[in-house]
Order: sequence, then structure tokens, then C-alpha cells
Amino acid sequence: MKLSFHGAARSVTGSRHIVETPGCRLLLDCGLFQGRREEALRQNQDLGFDQKSIRAVLLSHAHIDHSGALPVLPKHGFSGKVYLTRATADLTELMLEDSARVQVNDCSYVNKKEQRRGKTCVRPLYNTDDVRKLVRRFEGSRYGDLLKIAPRVTASFHDAGHILGSAAIRVKYTARGNTTTVLFSGDLGRSNMPILRDPEPPLPCDVLILESTYGDRLHEADREIMKQQALDLLIHAKTHKSKIIVPAFAVGRTQDLVMRIKELVSEGRLDPIPIYIDSPLASRVTEVFRRHPECYDEETTRTFTSSGDLFASRYIHFVSSPEDSKRLNSIKGPCVIISASGMCEGGRVVHHLKHAIQDEANVIVFVGFQAEHTLGRKLVEGWDVVPIFGVPTPRRAQIVKFNGLSAHADRNDLLAYVRAINPLPAKIFIVHGEEKQALSLAAAIQGEHSKIEVAVPHVGSSHEV
Repeated sequence: MKLSFHGAARSVTGSRHIVETPGCRLLLDCGLFQGRREEALRQNQDLGFDQKSIRAVLLSHAHIDHSGALPVLPKHGFSGKVYLTRATADLTELMLEDSARVQVNDCSYVNKKEQRRGKTCVRPLYNTDDVRKLVRRFEGSRYGDLLKIAPRVTASFHDAGHILGSAAIRVKYTARGNTTTVLFSGDLGRSNMPILRDPEPPLPCDVLILESTYGDRLHEADREIMKQQALDLLIHAKTHKSKIIVPAFAVGRTQDLVMRIKELVSEGRLDPIPIYIDSPLASRVTEVFRRHPECYDEETTRTFTSSGDLFASRYIHFVSSPEDSKRLNSIKGPCVIISASGMCEGGRVVHHLKHAIQDEANVIVFVGFQAEHTLGRKLVEGWDVVPIFGVPTPRRAQIVKFNGLSAHADRNDLLAYVRAINPLPAKIFIVHGEEKQALSLAAAIQGEHSKIEVAVPHVGSSHEV
């Protein structure tokens, strides 16, 4: 068996890994690379491997850095199926349609400016027609189902607790009575988080491909501290009549944030404040959440059963039309605007930042990881001037980070995941983390388990296992 890594190797975005057995090449994830515009375009146009040779794709979850390049595959000869959980299938269809629309709209917006400067137009990687063609290849399955992918190759999905439908993927190759098993963690979630069940314990494997997004750091553990931070932020907004802009992916963090604010209101610790969820995708994603109670934890199941709709309230407003989205830029605070994309690399949130970022009363809140070279990363790092649609823009708004709301496992969670594999794998590949995080986690694993071979692959590297 051979493994090769074509994205999310010593970086966070663009997850693409190939598992190759005699006569069969499988692709684990096919995500968009996010970062500097020119580099992102190059890496997303050329995925780095022969797409015609891929027999099937196994998708861990719907986030765009794992799914967003899927519609590119058929343009280059891919004719196989995409295997994924049923919840992931529903979410990914929405996410890719939204990605196509965002690309078309952003290209149109940028091209108007570029043409005035005599520069070349940019083109979207794909459109909604490309997405519809791809979705016909989806093969949804339940957690734990054994899928026959090819002769001597089976696969199964196991709840990763990261977002709705997310899964670790186990691939088994059998030949001449011997088996080799690869476990791909995808993005691992955390225990005791709202809505979703905790990640399943890992199954035995010979080779582990492990994410390392937060491989060198720990999250804030105390839920009450996080609630108090959120409360302080909302009180600030009411006092200063400010806007709180939250760049958040439409899947996961949006629903989590809404639940936490509702909790503060229901406990009497906060008077309601208008919350605008500015994403046509977010309202449709929330519908998908309602359709997949098999992914809920016990508390969320009870809440739905006893009090109806988990995500609705009189002060929560879903914004769909572009016109209503534009009107948010002229309204006065206090209010919360939750809008995608989570790394500020496209979508409506960039327009909200453009209008809110120069007012020192406003607050920009980050609740998830920001990849290197993204606008979100520049803001988290405290840049005083940031490029918005290519225009240098002064930042006067406050920046707040809530790492405690992250849906990613932290260093301790990842180390515990490795310890739970019995027997331990012979080899571990560390992916989906910037070089510093990946190397730090690799060293920690090697320190605990000296007999395991731990590697941090480079993009384009291949390894026999």
C-alpha cells in the first residue's frame, strides 16, 4: 500500500490524501486550499495528481477545506463515486452550491475593479451546474456500515464529533490472507460540546493519518468561563451600541453560537439582542440539522423533544437576500452579525468587515482556526491595516478570540486519541496542521510511544506502508 499527500500537509487547508493499493487509488477528502489569492488559485486548479486514475473519493466531512475541490474532479476525468455519511451528503451539496455562488459573485466583484486597472479577469473554479453533476455521484451511508469500494478494499465511517455527519474513515485492504488498515481521523471534535455526540473511540489500525490543527495548544476548558466571556462581549455591544461581527462557517459554529446566546437569555443573564445570521446557506444548513437527529447528543435530543426548535427565537433573524444583507451595513447596533466564511476568504462577511472594521466600538470575534495568509489570520495577528478586496483598509475595531468554541480537538485530545488505539499503529502521519503545530504534535507522540514511526509529510510526498 502507498500513501501520498497532496494538500493539508504542513498546512491546514486543502485536505487531499491518496491511498493506493494494487489496481485501486482512493482519495481521502478533496478540499479547497485557502490563503493568498494567487497561490490558492494555483493549488486549486492543479490538484497535484492524476484525477482520472481515482476510483472513488471518501469524504470525512462537509467543510470546504475538505470538500470544496470535489467539483473540479469530473472536469479532469474522474468518473467514480463519492462515499460519505448521509448527513455529510446533505450538507456538502449545500456547501458546494454556496461555494460556487460565492466564487461567481466574488469573481464578478473583483473583476469590476481589476478591469478598471487593466488587469486580467479571474474565473471561478466551478459553477452550480458542475456541483449538480458531482452530487449525482454521492453514495451516502450510515456510521459503521461496511462498504465494498473495490475487490479486496472496504471502508467504514465512524463518528468524529466535529460537525454534523463528520467521520473518521477506516480503509482495509486484504490480500493473500493479510490485511493492512488505514485510519484517517478527518477533523476530530471534542467531548462535551453542544449538539453533537462525542467522537467515537478509534478502532485498531496499522497506519493512522491524524489531524493536528491545534497540535501545540490547549482550549479553554471551563464552559462557565466561556459563557462569561460571551456575556461580557454582548454587554459591551449593548453599552456601546456596537456591532459584533462573527466570521463563522455556516456549519457547526453558527448553530453552536446561537445555542449559547439563547442559553444566556433563558437564564436571565442577558436581555435579547438582535442576532442576524447572514447566510442563505446557514438557514438551509439548519434545516439539515433538523433532518439528522441521529447525530445529536442526548441533551440536544431532549431539547428538541421538549421545547421544539433548538435554533429559532424572536430575536434571531436569518438573512437570505443580497438586499437584506446590504441593509445590515447601515443599521445601528447593538447587534450580532454571524456570517461566512469563517476565515474571511470570501462571502458576505468580507463586505460586513469592510463597513464595520474602521469603527473602534465594533468587535470582530473569531471562534475557529484561521489558516496562514487568510484575512482572518491577519486580523487575529493584530494587523493595523488589512487588505479587503485588495484595498488596504485600516482596522480600528477590536479583535476577540474564542478558542474555547473551536470544534477541533486540542493537543491533549489528539494525544488521548492515539493512546486509545489498541494495539497501537505502527506508523502515524501528521497532517492538517501548520508546520509548527504538526511537528510539535509529532514530537509529543514520539515521546510517548517510541516504537511508533511518526512522520510529518510534505505536499507531494509518497510513502510505502
